[in-house]
Amino acid sequence: MTKQIVDNPFAAPGHDHTGCVLAALDAAEAACARRGERLTPLRRRVLELVWRGHRPVGAYDLLALLQNERGRVAPPTVYRALDFLCAQGLVHRLNSLQAFIGCEHTGEREDGRHAAHFLICQDCGVAVEVRDGQLNGAISGLAGRAGFTIADETIELSGLCAACRN
Repeated sequence: MTKQIVDNPFAAPGHDHTGCVLAALDAAEAACARRGERLTPLRRRVLELVWRGHRPVGAYDLLALLQNERGRVAPPTVYRALDFLCAQGLVHRLNSLQAFIGCEHTGEREDGRHAAHFLICQDCGVAVEVRDGQLNGAISGLAGRAGFTIADETIELSGLCAACRN
């Protein structure tokens, strides 16, 4: 499936969220299969709950949703599933919010890892993963000039989306 690039990712017209979630789950299944990893039913359900909206979701919110569905679920169960999903590059952890969001670029690299840059609206809570070659180049150049090797790159920019600003 080809991703549509939009100038304003917060206002993508005609966004088919059901299709978005199904595509993310299919991409996750395919990525895990290629890597010889198992997307167990619980991991898949946690991923589906993360993708439920384009707003970051906390681990305890996920725990509550799972407990509503399944009865008693221990917190380590959710954290282990989230650790797996992060390690596979299927979700990103947003440290500033202590929350998780689905990866928009699953499967682009075999190891599942890539630089992740987010625009996070402080009002409506929507978070969008964005890509910009110039930003990637600037960060790589800066690190190179400093003799620094980047192990993980997540940039979180918070502010107001156009809809909330108006």
